[in-house]
Amino acid sequence: MIKIDNWRLYAIAVFSSFFLSFALTPLARKIALALGWVDRPSSPIKTHKVATPVVGGIALYIAYSLTLIFLRFWTRFPTGTLHSLRALLIGGSMIFACGIFDDINKPKGLDYRVKFLIEFAAASIVLFNGIRIRFISPNYVAAFLTLLWIVGITNALNIIDIMDGLCASQAAIAAMGFLLISLPSEELYVNFASAALAGAALGFLPWNFSKKRKIFMGDSGSLLLGFLLACVSLGTRYSDINPAGVYAPILILLVPMYDTLFVMVLRLMKGKSPFMGSKDHFALRLEKMGYSRLQVVLIAAAIAAFLGFFGFLATQIHLMGAIILYGILIVPLLLLSRMLAHVVIYDD
Repeated sequence: MIKIDNWRLYAIAVFSSFFLSFALTPLARKIALALGWVDRPSSPIKTHKVATPVVGGIALYIAYSLTLIFLRFWTRFPTGTLHSLRALLIGGSMIFACGIFDDINKPKGLDYRVKFLIEFAAASIVLFNGIRIRFISPNYVAAFLTLLWIVGITNALNIIDIMDGLCASQAAIAAMGFLLISLPSEELYVNFASAALAGAALGFLPWNFSKKRKIFMGDSGSLLLGFLLACVSLGTRYSDINPAGVYAPILILLVPMYDTLFVMVLRLMKGKSPFMGSKDHFALRLEKMGYSRLQVVLIAAAIAAFLGFFGFLATQIHLMGAIILYGILIVPLLLLSRMLAHVVIYDD
C-alpha cells in the first residue's frame, strides 16, 4: 500500500480522472446520438444552432466515481475519510440520476420543484454524514444553511452552463482552489474529491470545445459538478490564522454565485420567475459587448483563478487584512453589475 501522505496520490487522482473523462466522453456522445439524447435549439433562450448530444455528464460521473473507488482500494484511508467519500458518492449519484433523467427527456425534462426536492434529499444525506457548516451555531441554523448552500451552489453551476467550456472550466479552477487550501490541513476527503473533480472537468473540456465532436455536459454534469463543489467546500478548516478564512469558498465560487444572483435579480426586476430560463447571463452580455465566446470563457476563468488566489490569501493573513481583502472586491462587483445591466441583451 502507498502511504496516504504521499502527494503523488493527488496527482494520480487528477490524471486518472482526466484520462477517464477524456476517453469516456466520445463514447457518451455515440450513445447519445444513437438514442437521440440531444439538445435541440427549440427554445428562444437556446444559444446553440444545431442539435447536440447532451449527456456528457455520464463521462464526468464515471470518471469521478471510478477514480475515488480505485483510490479506496489502493490506499489506506484514515478513519472517517471513507465515511465522507461514501456520502459524496451516494449524494452525487442521486444528483446525477436527477440530471440524466432531465437530459434524456428534453425539452420537457423534470419540473424544477422535483429537482429541488431531489437536491435537498441528496444534501440531507451528506449533512447527516457530517459534511456541514461548522462555524455557525446553533446547530439547526447551521444545518439549514448547509442545505441552502449545497442546493444553491448545485444550481449555480447549472445556471452558468450556457456556453461551451464555461461550466467545466469554472469547476476545474474551483476544485483546484479547494485542493490548494485544504493541502496544509490534510483534509483527505476534500483533497481526493477535489483532485478527482478537477481532472474529470478538464478531461471533458476538449470535447465540449470541439466543433466536429461537440457534446454538452447537460444537467447530469453541471448539477453534479455544483453538488460536489458545494460539498468539498464544507470539508476543511480553511484557516487557523483568522476566523474570516471560512468565507474563502465564496471567493472561490464567486463567478457562478455572481451569475446566479445577477440573473435572478434581473429576472425579478422584469417581473419574471427567477426559475425560468433567459439570456440575462453575464457571459452572454460580455459576448454582446463584442467578445468571442472563447474570450468570454478565458476571461471568466482568469477572474475565477484570481478570486481563488484571493480566497487562498484570505486564509493566510491576519483578520483585518482578510476583511480589507473581502471589502476591496465589493466595489468592482457593483461597477461590473451596473455596466452589464445596461448591455442590451437579445430578449430585453
